[in-house]
Amino acid sequence: MKINVHNSSAFLLILLNTIATSQASSNGSIPAFQSFFNFLPKSFSPPSTATNPQQIQLENTLLETITNNSKRLDNSQEINAIVEQLEQSNWGISEPAISPQVKGLWRLLHTNNAETASPIQRKAVDASKYNIYQDIVLRRNDDSSNSNSNTDTDTVTDANVLPTLIVSQVVKFGDKAQLAVDALASTSQYPLEELTTRQGTGKILGINILGVSKVGEDAKEDSSRPNSRIDFVFDEGNFNFNGFKVPYPVPFRLPIFRDAVKGWIDITYLSERIRISRGNKGTTFVLLKEDEGNQA
Repeated sequence: MKINVHNSSAFLLILLNTIATSQASSNGSIPAFQSFFNFLPKSFSPPSTATNPQQIQLENTLLETITNNSKRLDNSQEINAIVEQLEQSNWGISEPAISPQVKGLWRLLHTNNAETASPIQRKAVDASKYNIYQDIVLRRNDDSSNSNSNTDTDTVTDANVLPTLIVSQVVKFGDKAQLAVDALASTSQYPLEELTTRQGTGKILGINILGVSKVGEDAKEDSSRPNSRIDFVFDEGNFNFNGFKVPYPVPFRLPIFRDAVKGWIDITYLSERIRISRGNKGTTFVLLKEDEGNQA
């Protein structure tokens, strides 16, 4: 069976645009699920548990600068400079990929426009009226077939069976509509045998469809930042419209595509409220820790 990935990608872009158009035209305005930036007060700064005044101030400056920028996808030199200051400081949590603080729900605030990123990713991220989350959770392997069977570390009681680390990408179109794409993840704490080193850049016939990844020497983990990388492989995805599920139109599990849907994120800064990550396709992400009850 021949799968046309280009048509699948086009289908996704059309569907995203259709949802946005229909929602806006139904009431003449963008609905209640406006982006983070549209309802976040200019002076807003989430509370920090950090005790270093300089760290708190720099984090607050980053959040305020992102809010004032109002674009989630942007190559702002001002934001990049603050990001680099935090990355180069020694204030972040050490070994972030295996730290308990990395787990949980994170809201995407800002990302840069890397030319090597997937066109689908750039389109979805640029649609800032949609809230985008990354949920890092553990899933018990005895119910891994159930996509809702996520659990916290403290509830895993069988010492002989390690749970699977899941990194779930969630795009919220409204209270009753979302896209969730799950990736199986691997760290030194929760290793996954399948996650061997990615071999190909991801170009298909020389075209950037799924994004262009670093490989080989360029993809080596920074030895000065131990346990900062989370490897992953996308596994499945679904649109969910008030309980009605439509499969995400990319065949992640087909062997011919399995290498192309592998990736990693290097966590270059982590605190109780902010996470900065750099991905295998050259993209930088700034995320804010959320209480799961506040997801909207």
